[in-house]
Amino acid sequence: MRAEMPVIVFDGVCVLCSRWVEFVLKHDRAGRFRLAAMQGTQGRALLQAHGLSADDPASLLLVQDGHGYTDTTAIIRVLRRLGGPWLAVATLLRLVPRFCRDPAYRWIARRRYRLFGRRAACRIPDPAQAWRFLD
Repeated sequence: MRAEMPVIVFDGVCVLCSRWVEFVLKHDRAGRFRLAAMQGTQGRALLQAHGLSADDPASLLLVQDGHGYTDTTAIIRVLRRLGGPWLAVATLLRLVPRFCRDPAYRWIARRRYRLFGRRAACRIPDPAQAWRFLD
C-alpha cells in the first residue's frame, strides 16, 4: 500500500456502513481510497492507533497523511476528494456547524444496527475491487 493513500475504516457488518463503502467504490473511480473493515486486523489496528474502540466504534475513521478524522469531518474529507458534485455537497455540509452535525452523526451511529440492520458477515469484495480492501 502506498503511504499516501487514505484509508477508510468502516463497520463491515453494518448495512449503512456497507452502503457508504458501495458509494465510495462507485464514485472513486480513480481508486484514491483504500478500505478496511474494523473487524479485520488492519482496520482494528488503525482504530486503536487513533484512539477509537475497535469493539464498539461510534464513528467511521479516515486515516489520511497519518492523521485520523472521524464523524462528519471524515465524510466531508472523503466527499471533497471525490470531487465533482460531491465537492458541492461537502461544501454545504461544512456550512452546518460541527457542534450540530457531529452529534446528529453520533446519534445515528449509535443506533445504526437498529435503524439500518446488520449483516451476518463482512462484505466480500468483488474480485476487480479486492485490491482496494486491506486484510
